[in-house]
Amino acid sequence: MTEAEAAAMQARVLEIAAGFEALIRRLQDVHDAVPISPLEPVMLLGEEDMDIATTLRSMIECVLADRLEPALRELRQGSAYKKPDKVRE
Repeated sequence: MTEAEAAAMQARVLEIAAGFEALIRRLQDVHDAVPISPLEPVMLLGEEDMDIATTLRSMIECVLADRLEPALRELRQGSAYKKPDKVRE
């Protein structure tokens, strides 16, 4: 792969990263719109069955923290990678 082709691929990865950012924002908006149950603390401790709102909020938090945000970091790093210059001795 030439340097120009690699740069073009990195640009495509950066575009995909922008899509991840938009998806993260959309999920965060849904999360923020779901009301917090007054029983959320005891539900999260497993002392009460979780209701739909708490389940949704918890699921979104996990997807963001465990999957999408790490993927976004990797995509950004990959799109910014530069081949190290060789040092001549």
